[in-house]
Amino acid sequence: MRKDKSMAYKRVLLKVSGEVFGKEKQGLDFKTVNKVASVIRKVHKNTGVEMAIVVGAGNLFRGRYIEGTAVDHVVADQIGMLGTIMNALALQEEMERLGDTTRVMSSISIPTVCELFIRRRALRHMEKGRTVILAGGTGNPYFTTDSAAALRAIELKCNVLLKASNVDAIYDRDPEKYPNAKKLERVDYQTALEKGLKIMDNTAFALCQSKQMPIVVFNFDRQENLERIIKGERIGTLVSNYPSSQTKN
Repeated sequence: MRKDKSMAYKRVLLKVSGEVFGKEKQGLDFKTVNKVASVIRKVHKNTGVEMAIVVGAGNLFRGRYIEGTAVDHVVADQIGMLGTIMNALALQEEMERLGDTTRVMSSISIPTVCELFIRRRALRHMEKGRTVILAGGTGNPYFTTDSAAALRAIELKCNVLLKASNVDAIYDRDPEKYPNAKKLERVDYQTALEKGLKIMDNTAFALCQSKQMPIVVFNFDRQENLERIIKGERIGTLVSNYPSSQTKN
């Protein structure tokens, strides 16, 4: 692994939705996981960027599955947190098969399976060139993996939070409903809030705004996008503290 001095970012937090780990967004499919791992491994090898990855569990379980039932919300969230650990272990398996060195760190203590998340240890792993895969969300119910991504990006002093998505950017309105929806290359936090742009859940977004953590929303299906962003190309939408005339009426 080499350090590419031309990189725009030295340390990044990549948020990956659980849906990317399953066939048609459901279940856990190792061939699909391998494709995700291949993209991340290639970028890590080519750039030497320090990387932490927060994984979701939407392919395995979502809180909305219990709506209208008597299941306790806290229990449902705990099930979801355990699902992220399954995805993290699958990603670790495929990445290490490809030659990367990784560590899975969880907010929930499962010492026989993975390390407990300790901030200083996570930082040290990244400094040594290891990819850190973060599971267990925040370890608390009522907080999404988006919130975990925002929190860890700030804790680990990342330069940017990269939000992997199945769309190529943020639009001023739903592009599926409005063919003339405008793609936004850059938007500031306040405008995103005022316009109700769907970027992350409100708690995660508010945390990023308060600590001025930039967010890049991009299409993860295009394998070259991740490396291009890390090298400084404008891909997707950058959400930051700087106003953009593109978002004004």
